[in-house]
Amino acid sequence: MLSKRLKELRKEKGWSQQKLAETTGLSFNAITKIEQGLAKHPTLKTLLRLSDAFKIGLDELVGRSEKVSQKR
Repeated sequence: MLSKRLKELRKEKGWSQQKLAETTGLSFNAITKIEQGLAKHPTLKTLLRLSDAFKIGLDELVGRSEKVSQKR
């Protein structure tokens, strides 16, 4: 889900993978691996850098913008 969402956000901005890497301070390889779904568990620091670059929250970054009801 993150891989697809990241690619969508990047393309909406008109950014290349290299531009996103430069904006976030992440490596080009890290961006590529996330978009290809090869990075299964990116760190919180990585996710925060990505969400900051797009000026969105973590929920929106991972495609979880709807409220999640909690079962108790």
